[in-house]
Amino acid sequence: MKKVVVIGLDGFEPKIVEPMLAAGALPNLAKLRARGGFSRVQTTYPAQTPVAWSTFATGLNPGGHGIFDFIRRDPRTYLPDLSMSRYEQKNAYLPPKAVNLRRGVPIWELLSNAGIPSTIVRCPCCYPPDNIKGRMLAGMGVPDLRGGLGTSTFYTSNGDVAAQESENVLRVSVDGSGVIRTHLIGPRNPKTRSDFQFDITIHVEPSAKKIVIRSEGQPKTLEVKEGQWSDWLKVKFKTGLLQSVRGQARFHLVQMEPVFELYASPINFDADAPLFPISSPPEYAGELAQEVGTFYTTGMVEDHTGFNNGRLDESAYLEQCQGVLRERERMMLHELDRMEEGLFFCLFDTPDRVQHMFWQRSDAEMTRIIEDQYRACDAAVGKALDYADDETLMIALSDHGMNSFERGVHLNTWLHDQGLLAYHSGIRPGADAGDFFHGVDWSRTKAYALGLGGIYLNLKGREEKGIVEASETESLKSAIADGLTNLTDLALGKAAISSVATREQIYSGAYAHESPDLLVNFAEGYRVSWGTALGGAPEGYFEDNVKRWCGDHIIDPCLVPGVLFMNREFNGEKARLLDMAPTILEALGVPRGPAMEGDSLLI
Repeated sequence: MKKVVVIGLDGFEPKIVEPMLAAGALPNLAKLRARGGFSRVQTTYPAQTPVAWSTFATGLNPGGHGIFDFIRRDPRTYLPDLSMSRYEQKNAYLPPKAVNLRRGVPIWELLSNAGIPSTIVRCPCCYPPDNIKGRMLAGMGVPDLRGGLGTSTFYTSNGDVAAQESENVLRVSVDGSGVIRTHLIGPRNPKTRSDFQFDITIHVEPSAKKIVIRSEGQPKTLEVKEGQWSDWLKVKFKTGLLQSVRGQARFHLVQMEPVFELYASPINFDADAPLFPISSPPEYAGELAQEVGTFYTTGMVEDHTGFNNGRLDESAYLEQCQGVLRERERMMLHELDRMEEGLFFCLFDTPDRVQHMFWQRSDAEMTRIIEDQYRACDAAVGKALDYADDETLMIALSDHGMNSFERGVHLNTWLHDQGLLAYHSGIRPGADAGDFFHGVDWSRTKAYALGLGGIYLNLKGREEKGIVEASETESLKSAIADGLTNLTDLALGKAAISSVATREQIYSGAYAHESPDLLVNFAEGYRVSWGTALGGAPEGYFEDNVKRWCGDHIIDPCLVPGVLFMNREFNGEKARLLDMAPTILEALGVPRGPAMEGDSLLI
């Protein structure tokens, strides 16, 4: 029976892969190359994980599947929202439901229509999961129990600690008997806007360098040693008289003295009873947990925000990443063990997350950490290769590469200085402006930036307070593109932006109109600033990136291609992510989708 096995290696960078191959450091990927071939693969505009894997799945450019960024804007409010899914509630008597915003027809739907099964493990933009012949576990896009991409909690006895990105801070104190009484923060109460809570008591044992967490969860007693991660604690948040929501969390005990510090992961859905479906069929997630053990269910699994905020040190973050990789490998092997035909896909996210946090190529230790991730993924590919018989097409690929992120560019500030984005009297770019377009005077604003490199026109009839006439759009887009291209960073004497593309130049399809009007292609070392992404306008045009998140790929896509290995000869000269869906369908003898844009790479 015909099989296709696809191993996704998120963020694998050709400039790392190729010398490691030459040095014999990736023996299993070298086997794939020897049996078929290797090439670089063209990524998407922009080179973002949800955008790229959606193109892989559908064989469509983003204009055909509707995913353009992690963030989308509501033209009625100008405010940012997550792009991968939304929640709908038709009336107060019906429960809300999750809606997947990735459109287009994915390969597993075409295979299902042909009677061929698929097993899809952790593909982005599959929440809620598609109803397919086979099994699907959703990946990036699954929220935590509070509805975000990952909100952690930091417990500390230091009263001066303020909450940072995507976290809550709870100040705690030890009573005379060595006990801390506190709680886990659960989902929001939609009626009161307060948080549901789950009570825990923390018994501090300094001499044993550990704490014991006691609660009504499972297990009722959970031990956490200093400097280590706990097992999972499963909990129920009581939300009504006979209602509760189930979740699960892990803890890392940072230190006990002189200041008590405890990190709690985001509250994940419980795979046995998720708040919204995370698998297809719905019971698959729970069945998988019984086979491979309790696993992370959120879409952004690695606790990079905890590391970025300084709550976790390098060793704690890397230990968690290694655990995630092993967890994913167990899922892969369990499914390959019972696979008889059809398509299997499994994504390994950790190389991307580790590179984001450790991209310091001049530092030998940082290079070793990244290369260790590549070796670990190569070993996983080797285990998958053991299941590839003569009837199996085996593919290993990345969605994009990686580059440095040294300087951020404040696009909204530049737009302001060109007279294209206006603030109400008394507000200027800087601290007063804040995020979420605070203080913007839309009656005098012609363009604004939001997300990771997109610029929108304040178009009359589209935006709620649009002022730009249709007749102005082409000249306005040209002026912005000309002004930003080769924008010089005087501090370094470099051009920060290589080009600016218009929507019409890069997108086509039913949903192209939902995209930004312009897409900024940053040069190496640059990226949109943290403030710009959420509608801010910090002072000046450039800032040093001082966060631990020091690697990125949201630059000119031609600078960050992915990699592609197959165990059959293929035409890799101009390989694109667009070509992967037609390639997989041909290998399984199924006609390509009528809207697919790519071509099969098989020779």
